[in-house]
Amino acid sequence: MSARGRGRTARALAAARQARADLARPRLFPALFAGLAAAQVGYGRSRRTPAATRGIVGLMLATSLAEARRPAPVLAAGAVGFGAELVGVATGKPFGHYSYSAQLGPRVRGVPLLAAAAWAMMARPAWAVASRIAHHSAARVPLAAGALTAWDVYLDPRMVREGYWSWPGGGSYEGVPASNFAGWFVTGLGVFAVMAALDRDDDEDTGAVALYVWTWVGEAIANAFIWRRPRVALAGGLAMGAFALPALRR
Repeated sequence: MSARGRGRTARALAAARQARADLARPRLFPALFAGLAAAQVGYGRSRRTPAATRGIVGLMLATSLAEARRPAPVLAAGAVGFGAELVGVATGKPFGHYSYSAQLGPRVRGVPLLAAAAWAMMARPAWAVASRIAHHSAARVPLAAGALTAWDVYLDPRMVREGYWSWPGGGSYEGVPASNFAGWFVTGLGVFAVMAALDRDDDEDTGAVALYVWTWVGEAIANAFIWRRPRVALAGGLAMGAFALPALRR
């Protein structure tokens, strides 16, 4: 077979694989989303062991990947976030000085491998809500960085409280310094600049928006009524709501 013929065959096989993935995706995402929601409800009412936390992160990443038509942007987001964590733990920039405990599993230079999954799993939902609000990438990138940082208003207080990482100098918001959120926004700019370069802007985003909205509402309820953290419920609810509500209106 000629080189041209081999090339056509390879493209045809790739197209067939993509078609099979596209057929499977609409069935897989709802099942994973339902499983994630059930698992998170149980997790919120349980003792929340490190193993359970790792399981929730893994399930949420799988759900986000199942929703995305192409995994490359999601995985790239995780790689950029993990790189920023490596720099952050080593230098204190851009998040401020902090350190991880051993509870999240294997670490590379003090950073758990699971940190990459944490950045990746909410990147696609944050990108989707930003895409609903603004159609031009110049505005979409900072909006998505803000949407991702808004989620951390919920995340960091809980993880610090449960001993997954710590800030030696403390901070004014639930033991977390303002530099952490500035660092999330700066890192988010890098994450979404990469996603903008990889994204073809032709994906259906309803599932990703639903994942963002579920996280927003679920965290507010859990913090307000189960974990008795009204300050976190209010702050996180306002932060994520600033992005979720406009996205829903669109």
